[in-house]
Amino acid sequence: MIASLLVANRGEIACRVFRTCRDLGIRTVAVHSDADAHALHARVADVSVRLPGEAPADTYLRGDLIVKAAVAAGADAVHPGYGFLSENAGFARAVLDAGLRWIGPPPQAIEAMASKTRAKQLMGVQPLTGVTEADLPVLVKAAAGGGGRGMRVVRHLADLDAELAAARAEAASAFGDGEVFVEPYVENGRHVEVQILADTHGTVRALGTRDCSLQRRHQKVIEEAPAPGLSAALDEEVRALAVRAARAVDYVGAGTVEFLVADGRAHFLEMNTRLQVEHPVTEAVFGVDLVAEQIRIAEGHPLENDPPRARGHAVEARLYAEDPARDWSPQTGTLHRLSVPAPVRLDTGYTDGDEIGVHYDPMLAKVVAHAPTRTEAVRRLAAALERAVIHGPVTNRDLLVRSLRHPEFTAARMDTGFFDRHLPDLTEASPDPYAPLAAALADAQGRSRFGGWRNVPSQPQSKRYLMAGEEHEARYRHTRNGLEADGVRVVHADEGLVVLDVAGVERKYQVTRYGDQVYVNTTALTALPRFPDPTTQHAPGSLLAPMPGTVVRVAEGLTAGTPVKAGDPLLWLEAMKMQHKITAPVTGTLADLCVAPGQQVEPGSLLAVVTETP
Repeated sequence: MIASLLVANRGEIACRVFRTCRDLGIRTVAVHSDADAHALHARVADVSVRLPGEAPADTYLRGDLIVKAAVAAGADAVHPGYGFLSENAGFARAVLDAGLRWIGPPPQAIEAMASKTRAKQLMGVQPLTGVTEADLPVLVKAAAGGGGRGMRVVRHLADLDAELAAARAEAASAFGDGEVFVEPYVENGRHVEVQILADTHGTVRALGTRDCSLQRRHQKVIEEAPAPGLSAALDEEVRALAVRAARAVDYVGAGTVEFLVADGRAHFLEMNTRLQVEHPVTEAVFGVDLVAEQIRIAEGHPLENDPPRARGHAVEARLYAEDPARDWSPQTGTLHRLSVPAPVRLDTGYTDGDEIGVHYDPMLAKVVAHAPTRTEAVRRLAAALERAVIHGPVTNRDLLVRSLRHPEFTAARMDTGFFDRHLPDLTEASPDPYAPLAAALADAQGRSRFGGWRNVPSQPQSKRYLMAGEEHEARYRHTRNGLEADGVRVVHADEGLVVLDVAGVERKYQVTRYGDQVYVNTTALTALPRFPDPTTQHAPGSLLAPMPGTVVRVAEGLTAGTPVKAGDPLLWLEAMKMQHKITAPVTGTLADLCVAPGQQVEPGSLLAVVTETP
């Protein structure tokens, strides 16, 4: 029986596994990098062990250090979570060789399926070699790992070599394995997967289907169970293929078999020999705890004779610290507040006041809703996200809400091209026009306690804010009857709550301030100084870093004075295990290159200056 378990991972998945361990009475052990010294997963574990360093290659990808940590902490089992070393057969063997239990499939099963190239061969599918124009578009894909890392769509043969190089570098950084392969890219199919559970007594069970079609950069964003709209025959086919794949490698534990469904046919993609990020939707529908099942299977227990029955529908949204309107750029900073109203499930690795850094995936939380029907589950999830309090870096919350309410999604007509078609509409800024006024009134009430405004009580007051990238001015006046604003009646105003009467409708605004950052309901604003600082101005054509990260490479031969065309790649930034291409905004001349490979940059740092050709 397992008494003490180490999770060889971080963040949300470590916290989620620890939650089940506490329910089962199992002692918990965390590992953490220096960047994660104060992370939630390290704080909630019974004990934690430091992995010196910050980069994944020095910490969470060091299997030898993790095994030593497990032995030193007195753990008798290791759970790999997902990502990092979760599909690394060598790590699984090292755990077993150290006399520890491995909460996962046998190393030989991982070896057979964790490499997507070998898995496809096992299922009779061959990768492409010698790609020609006739094969386009193709998908370059990392052989190990997942989460969209090391994946690139290639539509022009001239781009293939560069995309192969970028995919290899990204895969090596994220998984410690730079192997990639090429396969045909099926446009606008549906991503459907099957959850597998297998014990050591020969039972293999398929726990229904999931649809994970809403993806950005080949990483899932919204998932649900069961997959809606599958014919009975196709549903039976994918479940049978998933069981066949598991039996082919003598699989044990929890795993997922993934398919691309197009034109009524299911195309095998891969088998993930680990727990999936989206496993909570299956747990909600079948009323099981998949982590508990993993632990029971590792202890040698058989699956129960009566399979669990599905009930209702569940939908999960991944809340990321990223800006979808700016090429999904990851965001960093302090997460001042994260609160999502019941009755949804919130899986997160953060609490109020935690820092979101540059080293790891920008997912803040998974929000899951379960209801008797798909319509109810989708509506419940959208409402919970809309009402959530999220104070900190920019997130994809608005995109999630709009996606859940989009006609294609509500009608279950979505596919993997959803964001390619609809991103401009889903990210169009629509801030509340009265948010700056509410912020200014709350600020005025906060300062009025000290009598500052009383010096000129009859003069109009104004305050400027940056909202959705644009500057807004809020004007108001103090009178004997209180605060007044043109066209709006101020019903109530204090530091935290402002009520405005707009055309006979009273609107409530919760106002929270953290320095110059102000949050009015779900709208984020930045209070601007009365006089702008001239030192913050940049020359025309300046390219600023859209995110914190590391300059990993600069385009070959690029120096000051080099002619460039609009869209030409200039350099690549790596942030949160993804590489981001920085391109020339106009056709002209590179006037200045301000960074070099290996250099760390902060958001807003000057990268280069391109002078436009007249």
